[in-house]
Order: sequence, then structure tokens, then C-alpha cells
Amino acid sequence: MKRTSFATWPCSIARTVDLLGDHWTPLVVREAFYGIRRFDEFQRELGIARNTLTDRLRHLVYAGILERRPYEAEPPRYDYLLTEKGRDLFAVLAAMSAWGDRWLAGESGVPVVFHHDSCDHDTTAEVVCAQCRAPLRAGDTSMRMGPGYPERLARRPDVRRRFGTE
Repeated sequence: MKRTSFATWPCSIARTVDLLGDHWTPLVVREAFYGIRRFDEFQRELGIARNTLTDRLRHLVYAGILERRPYEAEPPRYDYLLTEKGRDLFAVLAAMSAWGDRWLAGESGVPVVFHHDSCDHDTTAEVVCAQCRAPLRAGDTSMRMGPGYPERLARRPDVRRRFGTE
């Protein structure tokens, strides 16, 4: 069954899901944050099939999330390193972890604790307004069409209703 691509949808959530929206890709990125760099290390830590890992790494390199750097010429072998674009995914993974800790942790507690080395405290991710630093909550937030929203869609009545611009 062919998967629908969301890569060109006028929605950053849809585009991000298109990039990370399978079971393995976010876990490969998570492992990169743990310092895993080599194919065999990813395979061992995740227990992922080699062909699946090859596909996910190729996808992440193509998307600019990981960079492939040779560390051995014969046979050719590569390290997979997070790029700036990849390092920016930390906030996404931290937010996913915070939600999972709140709603999916068992009775024994959260499985992984985030420790902020700068202030030496354990913490969780929190989404805040970039302007006033108050927590960003659904009830206090509305969505508006941004400058990149396609004009041809912005004129549609259903889209105008969605954004409250009718």
C-alpha cells in the first residue's frame, strides 16, 4: 500500500509527519542524540532490520537531518552525524517525551529523565510563547494563515472557515 506524501501540504505539522512519520525514523534520530553514529551501533541498539535501517538513514541524509562522513575507506563505512537541522529536532523529541511521560508512563515512573546540565536540574520540555514566555496552550492559541499559505487554497470557503476569516 503506497503512503500518501504530505511533503507539499501547506502545514508544517503535515510536512514534519511526512519526514518523521513512521515507527523507526524518530527512534533513529533519538539514538543519534544518544551519540550513536555508526550503522552497526544503530542496528544493535534498536534491533531494527538492516534493510529498514538502511532506508531510514538514507532518508534522513537526503532530508538533511543526518550527514554521512566516511571513517573507513576499505570497505567504505560511514558515521551518521546530526546536522543543524537534525539538532533542531531535539525540541520535537523532548516534547514527545514530555507528553509520553505525562500520559504513558507506568506506575514505576518515567523511563528517561532529561537533565539540564546548565542549571543542574532534572526537567521536562515545555512549549512557551516566543514573545511573552507564557506556556502555549491550545485554549489560548489560534491558528492563522502564514505568508507561505497558498493563495489558491486561502480563497476556499472551507479553509476560510478553518482559520476564521470568512
